[in-house]
Amino acid sequence: MNIKTTLAVLPVVALTPIICNVVVAKTYLSIEQAKEVLFPKSYMVRHPVELNPELIYQMRKISGVRHPFNPKEVWHVGDGSWFIVDEVVGKHEMIKYAVGIDQNGRIRGVEIMQYNESYGGEVKDKSWRQQFIGKSIKDPIKLRVDIENIAGATLSSKHLTDGVKRLMVMHDAILKRRQL
Repeated sequence: MNIKTTLAVLPVVALTPIICNVVVAKTYLSIEQAKEVLFPKSYMVRHPVELNPELIYQMRKISGVRHPFNPKEVWHVGDGSWFIVDEVVGKHEMIKYAVGIDQNGRIRGVEIMQYNESYGGEVKDKSWRQQFIGKSIKDPIKLRVDIENIAGATLSSKHLTDGVKRLMVMHDAILKRRQL
């Protein structure tokens, strides 16, 4: 291979990882669809919460999640349950998910609404998400402790698990005491 051939091939070789690792943003559920999956035919009222600095600190400390929580994405369900939408960073991109928490403070379900990574999408598999069902603030909700890791999706698994823990901390601190 001469210098001209090398210079001609070099840009193609250099761009190959960029071309091959295209981010695939896929929306699986809208907010309305996620509500229906977690709480079929239930009446809900949007219930924004106010997070004081101490609670924000506790949520970060206990869960390890640094990405800010959107306090407007909270709904109170007619039976006393809660529907919450949140986002965490996967490996590089955001994962949008919803958590249903029943009136007893137990996780009713976790739904992946949008996944933007090119790898690690196995976190949307029902069998993995079912591990959260029935857990409460008293459970560790920690990867490799009471939530199994997914090989090839370690960061997405960890960050989603941490995000669910963060929502349980918030629920325990302020939502479980609120009745509308």
